[in-house]
Amino acid sequence: MTSAGATAAERALVVLVPDWPVHAHTEERRETGDELDPHAPIALIAARRVIACSDGARTHGVRPGMREREALSHCPDLGLLPHDPAIDERRFAPVLAAIEEAAPGVDAVRPGLCALRGRGPARYYGGEEEAAAAILAAVAQLGFADARVGIADGIFAAEQAVRAPSTAALVDAPAPRVRVVAAGAAAAFLGPLPVERACDDAFAALLRGLGIRTLGALAALPESAVRERFGAAGAVTHRRARALPAAPGAEVRPRPPARELSAELAFEPPIGAAEQLAFAVARLAEQFVAGLTAERLVCTALRVELVDDIEVRHERIWEHPRHFTAADVVNRVRWQAEAAARGGERGGAGIAQVRISPARTEHAAAHEPALWSTEPDARVHHRFTQVQSRLGHTGIGTLALDGGRLSAERQRFVPWGMRRGGSAAAGPWPGALPGPHPATVFAEPPPAEVRDADGSPVGIDADDLLSAAPRTVRIDGGSARAVEGWSAPWPVRERWWEGRPARFRLQVQLADGTAWLLRAEHGSWCAEGQYD
Repeated sequence: MTSAGATAAERALVVLVPDWPVHAHTEERRETGDELDPHAPIALIAARRVIACSDGARTHGVRPGMREREALSHCPDLGLLPHDPAIDERRFAPVLAAIEEAAPGVDAVRPGLCALRGRGPARYYGGEEEAAAAILAAVAQLGFADARVGIADGIFAAEQAVRAPSTAALVDAPAPRVRVVAAGAAAAFLGPLPVERACDDAFAALLRGLGIRTLGALAALPESAVRERFGAAGAVTHRRARALPAAPGAEVRPRPPARELSAELAFEPPIGAAEQLAFAVARLAEQFVAGLTAERLVCTALRVELVDDIEVRHERIWEHPRHFTAADVVNRVRWQAEAAARGGERGGAGIAQVRISPARTEHAAAHEPALWSTEPDARVHHRFTQVQSRLGHTGIGTLALDGGRLSAERQRFVPWGMRRGGSAAAGPWPGALPGPHPATVFAEPPPAEVRDADGSPVGIDADDLLSAAPRTVRIDGGSARAVEGWSAPWPVRERWWEGRPARFRLQVQLADGTAWLLRAEHGSWCAEGQYD
């Protein structure tokens, strides 16, 4: 029975990219140099629970909502990544743009799922199936060949259709990745589905305790009784079960057209000197930053494209530890022009066109300074930037920890103004040193001698153990010092298939209170680092 306030839901076309958070996070890591296979067992974790997982993880029994420990018990090799909702949203923006090119009026329901009104695309392409094929083709050009389309009365019914198998009742599958529920059949299609599909776990448990296990059983109840007993949340679930909009009115709410945030400038004649180019783009950089500010955004990754007068293109993405100002944009353009000239790749008379666009944006509110700000002092940043503008991009910088097995390999020089984070530090790095790490790491490890009680050199035997108990250690030709404690040696094996011998590391504590990290390679010892 339909109440007086009920209105039939309009036809909705839903586009789903399965496992979108996994796609987004693996792509984010790939751009930072950390290659991850999206088909490997991967799970995104927040608050110690699985938010999303790859198909490889599901084959081992991992499911969203599981506790982290339970997921690891199902799949010990599960790769755990912290979930960042901002990455999901930012990475989904190009997909929305591609869909809007094929059919305008997209409603971004959530990252990985969007909806359109079915009537307009169907009339333009000559049918709902044809419209679905056009949208899937647009998404496939971005590399998401597993995207799916569901069409039904209302967004909720269309989403359930896109997740349904081709053999489900009342579901038509005109194409492998298209599911269609005929007009007027959405309520019957939703009837056998469990109530968990339309509400959260707590409300679903309450309904099951009352004997209401399917959406059809919930839809059979009077709406007034459901609202009186369960409130507004129960009424929304009840309307979903009946294939009605959550509230009277249009259910699909297209997002406003995205503003063009890129800026470009052409030069005639072309500019050959980097300093002249920087002066010429100063006004363009101010306009670019002002456009972002008007949208309440900041740019944290900048794409700079330089085009010669003979159509040779030089493109690079620059990152910033905070966000780009107009002066930062000008500096990046100048550095990129200087690098292109030094590399001998730039041809023609000079740069004929400059285009700057945001590769990654964030909400400006997230970059407001806190009461006790931990960002570099503005004066320090200003002075360092001045020095960098004279010495070049790599003229001044800081050190950051990176991935690696040896302590010296983990030190990475980061030019000032670049993002310090590196995903390679997470590993895995078999044989790497567990914490705590040495406070002093030697760029050129000094030689060391390790001897036993008889004064004979201590080496590594065939079982990867010490040939004798160490009694004295001599560092860089100094005096011999007594050993009070030592660890078991552990090997560091790299490229063994090329015949490279293993290296061994040993921690020792000496009688004078110092502690050292020693390394054995090619039959001799050296000091890799010293502990405080």
